[in-house]
Amino acid sequence: MKKVISIEGMSCKHCAMRVENSLKALDEDAKVKVNLKKNEAVFSSKNGIKDEQIKNAIEEVGYQVISIE
Repeated sequence: MKKVISIEGMSCKHCAMRVENSLKALDEDAKVKVNLKKNEAVFSSKNGIKDEQIKNAIEEVGYQVISIE
């Protein structure tokens, strides 16, 4: 499962790292790549992580999820 997540509120590398760590906490085997310039993250996991779990993880560290595709 590959998800592209649009995120609002990231402004620096530290922000991107917080988002990356929050997503890796959902599935330590997942591949996560955060693109600060595009304000998005790509989350790839073989486990059944739900969109709501992704949204909650990102919002818990202080950023807003705009969309998950």
